[in-house]
Amino acid sequence: MWQKAFSQYAGKSPEEVARNGGKLYDLKTIEGLRVYLDHVHIKNCLLRPYFENHGNYPLVEARELLPSFEVDLYEHKKLPGFSMVALERPLNIFQEIFQFDILHSPSVLDEIDTEKSCPLISSVLKSNIESFESRLPKRSHKDFQNEYGTSDISNIEGYGKLLPHLLEIERAHVMAQDSSGKFYLSGVFGSLPSDLDTELKRFGIKIGKFKPGDNKLYEINRLFVYTFLMELHGFPIVSERRTSSALFARRLFRMGEKFMVRVLGQSDRTITSLFSHPKSKQYPRVEKVALVQVSRDNKETLAALKKGGFLVDKKNRVVILKVRYRQHKFNMENVREDRALSVYKQEVIHPITGECSTKFNIIKDATSMTLLLNDIVRGEYAGNIVYKRNELIQDTETHEKRLKFLFAWLSKHQRRIVGYSEEFYSGVVKVLDSYLLAPDNYEPFNDLSDLYQEVWSKYSYIQQARKLKILEDLKDRVYRGKKVSYLVMLEEMNSIMNDLKFEIVNYFDKLVATTLSIGERVLNDPYLRREYIERADDDLTEYGLKVKKYYGRLVVVLDEFKSIRKSRTQYADGTVVSGMF
Repeated sequence: MWQKAFSQYAGKSPEEVARNGGKLYDLKTIEGLRVYLDHVHIKNCLLRPYFENHGNYPLVEARELLPSFEVDLYEHKKLPGFSMVALERPLNIFQEIFQFDILHSPSVLDEIDTEKSCPLISSVLKSNIESFESRLPKRSHKDFQNEYGTSDISNIEGYGKLLPHLLEIERAHVMAQDSSGKFYLSGVFGSLPSDLDTELKRFGIKIGKFKPGDNKLYEINRLFVYTFLMELHGFPIVSERRTSSALFARRLFRMGEKFMVRVLGQSDRTITSLFSHPKSKQYPRVEKVALVQVSRDNKETLAALKKGGFLVDKKNRVVILKVRYRQHKFNMENVREDRALSVYKQEVIHPITGECSTKFNIIKDATSMTLLLNDIVRGEYAGNIVYKRNELIQDTETHEKRLKFLFAWLSKHQRRIVGYSEEFYSGVVKVLDSYLLAPDNYEPFNDLSDLYQEVWSKYSYIQQARKLKILEDLKDRVYRGKKVSYLVMLEEMNSIMNDLKFEIVNYFDKLVATTLSIGERVLNDPYLRREYIERADDDLTEYGLKVKKYYGRLVVVLDEFKSIRKSRTQYADGTVVSGMF
């Protein structure tokens, strides 16, 4: 079927290949190049291997495209993998900030007299072939020579045909504009530099997680900073190829370049693009494309996908899914402070026409999440998940596997559980309580006490974080979606903080620190202090006196939190316990 996929490109001339709905692609801009390469890469790097593997292709689960991204334990070496960079300008090889073997476009000789240019063009084409061939494995030289001889391998319209050979070259390939402004293949075997140490320390200091010379703080927070920085650019902490690509894109963005960096990992089977955009002010945009299996529980969506012809494989419920993400600046007062990315838009791509549809919800379906959680606790779920970055759990047949699966699932989705609606959260609580508090499970859980406590600790964190999320809204005088008075803000904050104070058997220093930060922000509100706290009681109305009373109670509650925090022993994982429990 892959031969039919994006069928308007199949069997056509190079000039016709670069067409989109009968119109030539704009191959003079990053945006036009990105759309063209989407089609070429999806066809050759996703659809082709899917059908050539006869049902054995490792499909991406929808969950894997939700931040935070999971670490991949397996590398599928027989699947395609590549990295590339495209710059919307001509190359200036001596001034470039990375190394590569340059290829030349014959268009540089177009203005020369034809009689003089012919031998020069032949020389350029030969030089390109030799440079490319020198980076291919020896076993591929003969096939490459037979196929290309002295052809122009730099021509962008021939990129799809050349791609199988490009996939054999370990390092990045490069695209840039020629003298006419059109993109061409301008380099191979590129090394994308990443000064990870400097970037990591600079970013950690910027967000307040590091301080110069403070080794202990660096040791405690290094993994958090590293994870957050990588996720901002669309990756977990993984291979050097993806780390280099992410940090190189970050560097190009800071330099004001118009660019695209693209990576296909053999472990994640996902095409990830980082590119500049006029509306992106802080970070390059992040976009991912993968072959995803739609949950069978998502029946309405499946019916609509089938009707519209969007299913690549009806039997296995496979679609081509593109997801675009929104980046978030670090905010220590946000209970979801580790949230670097969230899903901004998802598109299902038609496998024949290339049409993109945004009407399908594939990866953010709360109902499917609850049903999946229910399958996990019942031992009926047979999918995969990575437990603590180093153990692959492939089913939920035993209580041990269920608890490990639950811990990994809750870790993966804790941001969404904290932020989603009360209705969704109630469903999650109902399912978890039915399993974790079931009398029939006391005995097996007693034999797995460490693992059980690990899951319960994660569950407690989410419960407390849900309440803290309300405090975040109250700080801005918003409660249950409505603007409220200072008095209501202070009353509700006191109530929630008192509840939290008595739930600190499972103590999380990060949540307590956020609670204190929010409370201090409210206590230092200039208007609140000027109009109510610093005025004499005789000058206040009955309402003002109540505001002042609840302000005083908030001061007391925050002092109690400070005392609790001081008495605890903090551990590196952020969970804190006391000897009294």
